[in-house]
Amino acid sequence: MTITVHQFPCLSDNYGYLVRDDESGKVACIDTPDAEAIIAAAATRGWGIDLVLNTHWHPDHAGANLAIKERFGACLAGPEEVRAHYPLDHAVKDGDSVSLGETRFEVLDTGGHTLGHVCYYSAPDSTIFVGDTLFPLGCGRVFEGTPQQMWASLSRLAALPEDTVAYSAHEYTLANARFAETVDKSAVLMRRIALVEELRLQGLPTVPTTIGEEKATNPFLRAPMLSPEPDPALAFADIRARKDGFKG
Repeated sequence: MTITVHQFPCLSDNYGYLVRDDESGKVACIDTPDAEAIIAAAATRGWGIDLVLNTHWHPDHAGANLAIKERFGACLAGPEEVRAHYPLDHAVKDGDSVSLGETRFEVLDTGGHTLGHVCYYSAPDSTIFVGDTLFPLGCGRVFEGTPQQMWASLSRLAALPEDTVAYSAHEYTLANARFAETVDKSAVLMRRIALVEELRLQGLPTVPTTIGEEKATNPFLRAPMLSPEPDPALAFADIRARKDGFKG
């Protein structure tokens, strides 16, 4: 299978994604952060939008559902939690699959940031859209779930093949790097931070990342090695609490 991913910045620090199944020409929009930016991106490519895949209910992820449906007639799919806030045609849950032409995305439950957060994974394309669960050198705040739930979700992502390309929803990497270097002084992290700094200096994105790169440098995936807490979930909770209070 082959997909084409068109990534574009929107709002203050979001990324939008249009995903085209090259066999059928069908196009999906991953989340709906900004209707104008999404419509402009589709027009630039000469694409329609057949499907919306929401990762969670937050306004910068599902707030433009109605506008995109009205403009393109797209089917709106996402976790049930979206329905309480924005239009949704088809609720998905862990273990479901969603078809985009010849491409099938597996739905993975990655609750924690919100209770119903999901990711969309195409194993043949080595690609996953992770919303606000995982960021380069970071992870989402635990707003609705528990640290244990979030650690389980991150562990699930970490178990994917290391060459899996992970598309996150925000450009937070430089701020994440500033925290990461306070808890981890490994040479591999220092090299990555230098690269992040150079990319941002040039105005270039640091997203996407890979699962392997995050396992090697992300302090939240490396929490059991960086915290004195013996239990991995408690080690994650410790690192997450330190990040929540970080002022750098």
